[in-house]
Amino acid sequence: MNKKPIILVTNDDGIIAPGIRALVHTMNSLGEVYVIAPNKPQSGVGHAITMDTVLFCDSIKIDNGNQKEWECSGTPVDCIKLAINEILPRKPDICVSGINHGSNSSINVMYSGTISAVIEASIEGIPSVGFSLLDFDWDADFEPSKKYVCKIVKKIINNPIPDKIISLNVNIPKLKKEKIKGVKICRQSESKWKESFYKRYNPKGRTYYWLVGDFVNFDKRVDTDEWALKNGYISIVPIQFDLTNYPILNILKSWNFLLFIFGYTLFEFN
Repeated sequence: MNKKPIILVTNDDGIIAPGIRALVHTMNSLGEVYVIAPNKPQSGVGHAITMDTVLFCDSIKIDNGNQKEWECSGTPVDCIKLAINEILPRKPDICVSGINHGSNSSINVMYSGTISAVIEASIEGIPSVGFSLLDFDWDADFEPSKKYVCKIVKKIINNPIPDKIISLNVNIPKLKKEKIKGVKICRQSESKWKESFYKRYNPKGRTYYWLVGDFVNFDKRVDTDEWALKNGYISIVPIQFDLTNYPILNILKSWNFLLFIFGYTLFEFN
């Protein structure tokens, strides 16, 4: 009962990124830390897994601390799968991902390797939380984040939710410690990226494309993550891997039609 909790740490910016180093140092005060993270940046890979090539996962020592660390050649989700199935002595008590360099609020959660690692952990029945700082700079200041990171992780460890797996997406505004107003529990705002491609030609005349875009927030309500971050608050959004749209599910059940494929009736919706 008095044993320290096992804390699994990962990210998508790579194991040497300043954000994960800040997270590791903070987690060392809370439990027995195992770090399994990509050996190179994996931003934007979402829930990708490695299937067509081998994975390497090598023990590494980066800085002082009691943590045990491995660098993985795969994605953040690969890191979680390897950690649970091959590396850790038992299932971790919590998985912590980040601290990401840049926002994972709103629609960005769909593309994020940081948050996909959190979702993968929750699929395995592990409480999990992803942290992101709204600063893409490699030399971003993570000091204001540490106090809140520590408090949130302690809260999850000490307050298990019966029969539920809690996964949180936490975003932290780019502000000095004294400017952060507090924490707000939010829902994900409705937004999208308005995207386009720069079309160019390489010296051999082959066409290539470069994705660019502008973030557009359609949601002006005050209970969203975007509102909280814009107004100086840390946002916490509970997330889940069940993508079923339950209100629409009942509407579809009321359609009561026959599905025909190639002229044959396969089944009937009641």
